[in-house]
Amino acid sequence: MMKIHLKIWRQKNSQSKGGFKEYTLDDVHQEMSFLEMLDMLNIKLVKKAERPVEFDHDCREGICGQCGVMINGIAHGPLKNTTTCQLHMRSFNDGDTIYVEPFKASAFPLVRDLKINRSSLDNIISSGGYVSVDTGQAPEANTIPIANEIAEAAFDSAACIGCGACVASCKNSSAALFTSAKITQLELLPQGQKETRKRVVAMVNQMEEEGFGHCTNTEACEVECPEDISVLNIARMNYEYNKSKILRNK
Repeated sequence: MMKIHLKIWRQKNSQSKGGFKEYTLDDVHQEMSFLEMLDMLNIKLVKKAERPVEFDHDCREGICGQCGVMINGIAHGPLKNTTTCQLHMRSFNDGDTIYVEPFKASAFPLVRDLKINRSSLDNIISSGGYVSVDTGQAPEANTIPIANEIAEAAFDSAACIGCGACVASCKNSSAALFTSAKITQLELLPQGQKETRKRVVAMVNQMEEEGFGHCTNTEACEVECPEDISVLNIARMNYEYNKSKILRNK
């Protein structure tokens, strides 16, 4: 068993003043997940008639990305390519003090405590992150030949889970990595190429309307991304965006 000291950001809502509150857990098992440790804390708080710590989660399998928080100043914590829900307490030592706070960005309004609103990412997807064609009956899989390296590259981009770690890790709160991954996964495939010019302009414009900052190529987003999404996606997005603007002007 380990003794863990927690300093957790508590804030009633986005209008109220927030701050760190200290808690100590004496019976943390090293095989617990990080979220199970927070569950333990909340059980203790409820038994004392105190308000539990609110935090987002869903699948707890590293798929949905809703669990993301800053742990000791690092998005999702100390392990590379690991979401918060996949992080286990064996990554910490007995007696450690752990700071836990929400992802902070103007485009991610705080709901309460560690819980934020990521609807801005959904709005970027809604603006153009889809293929709007009448497919009719599903075609036979082999009728559209796609080279293996293209399929793999598209899948690598599609692996983005939209957790927002890239935004939280960027000094400018840029969503360029997220947006570019969603653009690239469709642009690489035959079904998505027809709308590439329209899509990239719409999604980049929406990203700016949501209040995200601009990318200045520090590459912190790739370092902290739990799915290891490459910043090469950003280069592709910029290329397609500039090409679309030039062709439109012509």
